[in-house]
Amino acid sequence: MSKGKYYITTAIAYTSKKPHIGNSYEIVLTDAIARFKRLQGYDVFFCTGTDEHGQKIEEQAKAEGITPKQHVDKIAGEIKDICDNLNTTYDHFIRTTDDYHENAVQKIFKKLYEQGDIYKSSYEGHYCVPCESFFTESQLKDGKCPDCGSEVKLAKEEAYFLKLSKYQKQLEEHIENNPDFIYPESRKKEMLNNFIKPGLQDLCVSRTSFKWGIPVTFDDKHVIYVWIDALSNYITALGYDPDGSTEKYNKYWPADVHIVGKDIIRFHTIYWPIMLMALGEPLPKQVYGHPWLLFGTDKMSKSKGNVIYADELTARFGVDAVRYYLLSEMPHATDGSISYETIIERYNSDLANTLGNLVNRTVAMINKYFGGTLTNNTTCDEIDTSFKEDILSALPVMEKAFDDFRIADAVEAVIGSAKRSNKYIDETAPWALAKDEANKDRLSTVLYNLVEAIRIIAVELTPFMPDTAKAILTQINCTADTYDSILSFGHAPLCNKVGEATPLFNRIDAAVMLSEIEKEIKEKAVAAQNAAEIAGVAKIGIEDFAKVDLRVAEIVNCEPVKKAKKLLKLTVFDGNSNRTVASGIAKWYKPDELIGKKIILVSNLKPAVLCGIESQGMILAADCSEDDVKVIFVDGIPAGAKVR
Repeated sequence: MSKGKYYITTAIAYTSKKPHIGNSYEIVLTDAIARFKRLQGYDVFFCTGTDEHGQKIEEQAKAEGITPKQHVDKIAGEIKDICDNLNTTYDHFIRTTDDYHENAVQKIFKKLYEQGDIYKSSYEGHYCVPCESFFTESQLKDGKCPDCGSEVKLAKEEAYFLKLSKYQKQLEEHIENNPDFIYPESRKKEMLNNFIKPGLQDLCVSRTSFKWGIPVTFDDKHVIYVWIDALSNYITALGYDPDGSTEKYNKYWPADVHIVGKDIIRFHTIYWPIMLMALGEPLPKQVYGHPWLLFGTDKMSKSKGNVIYADELTARFGVDAVRYYLLSEMPHATDGSISYETIIERYNSDLANTLGNLVNRTVAMINKYFGGTLTNNTTCDEIDTSFKEDILSALPVMEKAFDDFRIADAVEAVIGSAKRSNKYIDETAPWALAKDEANKDRLSTVLYNLVEAIRIIAVELTPFMPDTAKAILTQINCTADTYDSILSFGHAPLCNKVGEATPLFNRIDAAVMLSEIEKEIKEKAVAAQNAAEIAGVAKIGIEDFAKVDLRVAEIVNCEPVKKAKKLLKLTVFDGNSNRTVASGIAKWYKPDELIGKKIILVSNLKPAVLCGIESQGMILAADCSEDDVKVIFVDGIPAGAKVR
């Protein structure tokens, strides 16, 4: 029987570029909570999606030579692929370009205008394009955006404003009367003391300086600005409509929790509640502002070269191992850290040594001593009672940890059970019991207790490592996987034949893997440098450009480089002789597609050794978008022709 509804959301991801692993942490965190609530018996609705309007996207699309819709379609597809790749169980993926969302937002804007909560005026201030925010002179930090550090520009335009000041007192009272509304406590104090109590300024909610947005129905010069557009997704996804909402909205709203990054908690605990107050709708029960995941001690940034993507990690370590690291390594209220060294360390210690070893040797002993089938679990020593109590004690810890959003503590409780089970093996010494036939019933009971502990651990792992949980239950041949089945000890059936002992996680040779990763990073750096040189990032005079010798060359042979998946080894004829060029285009071209093609060669570039290949030049290619490179072909021009 259902325990009731539970509506949980992530913040919707901005479609400016492919998100890195720090951005992806949020979807995994939210998915773990949603899975645990489903396990407990709640009727869960889990919503995520993409924020797709704004000046930044309009400018990016223009630079790429495509429409804004083409740009957001591509990035939204990548974001959805990442959610799927990380095995997240969202029930709805909303895009703010969806027709139903745009229609509802237009109605929301009009309703707020007609009842006097939105009014027209003009705005003059310092505008940050990446943050899509205006700032006063006093709010700037060293003359730049206080949030992201970007350059700002003075802007003045006509705009509509939402009356935040009208609802300030009501918002303060709500926060004070609902102490868990903003969580954790440090975020609540920050919002009250730094933003609300000093006095709320009315909020700009429309723009006229760009067109990529939802039009204001009664004033077509204006598009609806990000706040009303993006924040409304939490209710439009359920079918909210000012003229009459759906049954789904009436069932699931208000949200039980919005999971958002600490950098956008202000929008979700000030702007969003006031919008709902103005609409006369209930407020979400809670907003949890989670910390950031840093690379070492730095925030991830392409300019710093420290960006890690989810698909790269899952390809190397597996989906469940990545989920495990993200959920076990992030603190409750302070920033977490990720590095390849710590991932490997966690993988080997927790997954291979502790969890994997427990399952592997238990199943192996059952097969060795009982032909795979246990028939007795009737003996009981004091050590067994203590062991069972320890295993069952993990679930209450998990429940409290999930309630407090201390997900790393929940993970630790489960791994603690695996460690306790390994200790139980050492305490009972099954290999010693097996030496005497008189101990057969005792040995069977010990191994049964281990199988039952492993079953409970597998069910408890479901929110964090769903595929691993299934693999464990398959290996011990057990289907008892409900929440009720882990409230007590003894639900694993006797006489079930276990499967073969198959390693869940093979140990990683840290030195070998780190060497491979370092090599790939260097190759990326070389490729980036080459791309920068081709693009002409630094301004040069005509004399400098004249030093570059560009020649048409024909690709006469092409083959992959075994040691580097991203490199192709090209043999090109430059009009006089053949030369070798290593090019990082393997992701976009197959060797057979290139043979016979004419390309433009930087022929007087100093040779460089890449993965053991001396590259004697560089070919010209274009970055068409975030992850799309096209070689510039010049078929029909003879090899050796000078390009100028």
